[in-house]
Amino acid sequence: MTARQQFTVWIGGFFLFMALLYLLRSMLLPFVAGAAVAYLLDPLADWLEARRLSRNLATSAILLGFFAVLLLLMILLLPILQDQVIGFFDSLPGIIIRTRDWLIPLARRVLASLPEQARGEVQHAVATSAESGAAYLGQLAKSFLGSGLALFNLLSLILITPIVAFYLLRDWDHILARLNEWLPREHAEVIREQLREVNRVLSGFVRGQASVCFILGSFYAIGLSLAGLNFGLVIGIATGVLTFIPFIGASIGFFAAIAVALTQFWPDYMRIAIVIGIFLLGQFLEGNFISPKLIGDRVGLHPVWVMFALLAFGTLFGFVGVLLAVPVAAVIGVLARFGLGRYLRSRLYHGPAR
Repeated sequence: MTARQQFTVWIGGFFLFMALLYLLRSMLLPFVAGAAVAYLLDPLADWLEARRLSRNLATSAILLGFFAVLLLLMILLLPILQDQVIGFFDSLPGIIIRTRDWLIPLARRVLASLPEQARGEVQHAVATSAESGAAYLGQLAKSFLGSGLALFNLLSLILITPIVAFYLLRDWDHILARLNEWLPREHAEVIREQLREVNRVLSGFVRGQASVCFILGSFYAIGLSLAGLNFGLVIGIATGVLTFIPFIGASIGFFAAIAVALTQFWPDYMRIAIVIGIFLLGQFLEGNFISPKLIGDRVGLHPVWVMFALLAFGTLFGFVGVLLAVPVAAVIGVLARFGLGRYLRSRLYHGPAR
């Protein structure tokens, strides 16, 4: 088989795989969650196995402990969160109306201070951006509710995820060994090298980002609660969890907190400023200390590429795509850097040899 034929087969297989993912996107969430849990806990299973514990026993112990901790946290936090979550959604229409009543006069005063031509351009730009953003968030929410929080799919997430995680974690080394056997012999070492780089990037991002989410969630929940913000615990924890989605998670938490603060504290500027200060401090700590320490430059992605990946994968695969956008973009980045390196050493770049 020639190199051109090999390339055609690999490209065809890739597009077939992407087509299957797109067609099955509505049922992927429990399998993605199970694979993420298995990938996250595999080093611990290897550590226990190296200490003469069988893989089955190590897998069972790890998953029982992992889900027991999650269940314990839910039991401890659920009574506190339940009242706040119910109260927040009951108050949400009023919060939206009061925030709108506060923002509209402010926007009119700002527009009145602008020249007439600039005023029309600003109004058009804001209207277009708001329409696009609302359409995207509506599509994302529809996908989220349709594929992630519908009762059947929520039950499948709860029931299927532990099973998928158990079997993947138990057979992780066997799966990798079998995939290694299937690699084309001529290019096996090159592929292994790139997969090692992909593993380095993904492990650094997933484990580091999980730690970042936990730290920021705790910081925001405690800070907003001490500031006296209604539903501060819920907003803080949700912001920490959503921090896994760069830019979007922190923005949603920030605007939710500001909306609640305006309706609760207005016109007490100092308390509103405290809420804003908590988020600014959290973002400062994340950008300058927490993320550089826990994640560093492992992902190696430009912020514009991250935002593009979030929009593209969210549009194609819905909520699951948003969750996978940064890891998949990191993998694409590894492969793109490899391809660029090959291109810079090729005749396509240097021209024909003299």
